[in-house]
Order: sequence, then C-alpha cells, then structure tokens
Amino acid sequence: MLADLPELGRLNRREIAALAGVAPFNCDSGTLRGQRKIPGGLKRLRRVLYSATVASLRCNPVLRPFYQRLRASGKPAKLALVAAMHKRLLILNPMLKTQTPWSPPCPV
Repeated sequence: MLADLPELGRLNRREIAALAGVAPFNCDSGTLRGQRKIPGGLKRLRRVLYSATVASLRCNPVLRPFYQRLRASGKPAKLALVAAMHKRLLILNPMLKTQTPWSPPCPV
C-alpha cells in the first residue's frame, strides 16, 4: 500500500481518501439529490485496499462491528465495504503520520 500511495501519512484525511478513490463526492444536479459517487483513485491501490479490508473484516475489532452495523441498518454490501475501506485508510493515515503501532481498543 505504501508503494502505491507514498503520500500516506503526509496528507490530511480528505486528500488521502480522494487520492485513494474512496471519498464520496456528491452528484447533485437539478432535482437529483442524495447520490454519492467514488470516482477516480488509483486502480492498483484500490485493489490492495479492497483485499486488505475484506481480510480484516473477519477479525479486526474496529472494522468488523462497523461493517456489521452498516449491514444491519440496511446498507448494501458493497457500500458498507467501501465505507470500511475508507475507515481503514483513515486509521492508517495518522498511524503513519505519528509513527505509532496499531493498538486495538480494549474489549469492554
């Protein structure tokens, strides 16, 4: 992921999400409102991020409940997966910026 996105840890969260292609942009025009698209992004990076997110949905203590909550509320599977990709990227960005290792939250 770092090879495809060397800016990770240097840009803010909106810029990094847009560069990776997981930032929702509105496509409102006239009476069309509410649709969001995730255009662009680096194709190879999106593949890596997709694979990593699918694998982490099995055991990651942050992403798994997030994905399950979205699915339980009626969101389509692909939308929930892209939201989890976005969240994963937003977790990695400050980790690289501050050079801190991953520390999952303590179970309550």
